Amino acid sequence: MRPLEILLALLLAAILLAPFFKRRAKFLPPLAIIVNILHLWLEGYRWQMIPLYGIAAALALASLPSLLKSDAASERPRGWRAAASFLTLGLVAASAALPALLPVPRIATPTGKFQVGTQSFVLTDASRRELYSGRDEPRKFMIQVWYPAAPRKDDVRAPWVNNADAFARTIAVYFNFPEFFLNHLTLAKSPAHQDAPVDVSAQPYPVIVFSHGWNGFAAQSTAQMVELASHGFFVISMQHTYGAMVTIFPDGEVAPNNPDALPEEIPDPSYTDAARLLVNQWSGDIAFALDFAAAQSDDASSPFLGADLTRIGLFGHSTGGGAVIQFCGVDSRCLVGMAEDPFMTPVSQEVQERGLSQSFLFMFSQEWRDITDSKNNRLFNAFLPKVANSIGVTRIVGTRHYDFTDLPLLSPLAPQLKLKGPINGARVVEILNDYLVAFFEQELYGIPSPLPFDNSDDYPELRWETQ
Repeated sequence: MRPLEILLALLLAAILLAPFFKRRAKFLPPLAIIVNILHLWLEGYRWQMIPLYGIAAALALASLPSLLKSDAASERPRGWRAAASFLTLGLVAASAALPALLPVPRIATPTGKFQVGTQSFVLTDASRRELYSGRDEPRKFMIQVWYPAAPRKDDVRAPWVNNADAFARTIAVYFNFPEFFLNHLTLAKSPAHQDAPVDVSAQPYPVIVFSHGWNGFAAQSTAQMVELASHGFFVISMQHTYGAMVTIFPDGEVAPNNPDALPEEIPDPSYTDAARLLVNQWSGDIAFALDFAAAQSDDASSPFLGADLTRIGLFGHSTGGGAVIQFCGVDSRCLVGMAEDPFMTPVSQEVQERGLSQSFLFMFSQEWRDITDSKNNRLFNAFLPKVANSIGVTRIVGTRHYDFTDLPLLSPLAPQLKLKGPINGARVVEILNDYLVAFFEQELYGIPSPLPFDNSDDYPELRWETQ
């Protein structure tokens, strides 16, 4: 819950308890109304607070007669009045549980020395045809970039996800909730500043490209994006149209996920072909995004002016991890890579057999890596010896597949919803951010890693594998 939401709930409890201590506290109901108004103005309305809004209004109305009475101490409530007070107090507690269980997600403030800016771009690659729209048209997708910034006085914080209203409806339906269920996501903010100018004090900055997973989205790992940018990296996050959960273009065009791009109920050989076709498209998206960045790098008004395209790293989650492996296997611009729960089926036979020459770090959730006989683990285990410079392979104990994203922030009930494992969510963010920064600083800045790529007492949740 946000500060004024908590304060409102506490004031309502105080109003109900005050008479038991022979206190009138006539100022409390008007104060609760003032706090309610401030909350609506400063923090914003959300449906989870409706019960508390109603209780605040009811108690304010009930208190009107007492405002006209003397300040003499009142008698303690007895009988039905006492029972009603305790019943209402229980109702306040139950009502406060709703916004607590469905909080407005909060992305932690990044730890680096730079402030962070963000912008989004629509890219159209006329050299490739779209495979999944059902129309003969060029490939169109979006990217979101995060970078070291020098915000101006009037620059505002960016939303956690662009077009959050439509996105919230889509993600709610994806998790089988009513469409309105997550509309409070429109209130979530990123630590980044929207459209802020690049901080030129230390440019150019190495470039890191992120590729999301199937049914993911560009902002799915914002905590990692802003952390990297705050440490002096220029981060490009892909929004792979028709593979993302939903892509909403600035002109209002909506491109939902196309399940036929990665159909489930088909024989393995056909599924492999479909997966490789998809990831080949995603690899092409990455290549075109880097071409776009290079074309923009001489534009003084573009954030890409601060990007060093001679130092490029990549990382990805799930299907995006497979796309990163595929891209690094065929494009020499990739100098270093990292994969989170990499999905290996989409990686081409050629890349799986040839391996990789770049430095690579592999991090798995316990959920994925512990299924030792899974097809994905068999493919990865056969591929790993062909990675010439593997920095390490580790799993994070207590994690599930979505622990690599911001989705666990949706609710404290995330473990029950299978959005995360039992491990503390803030600790997962800390581990991922620490190792992402250390790894990419080592490989792209030449700064020796302060963290061990091996088992250690400081990171007991990591289980590093012997290679």
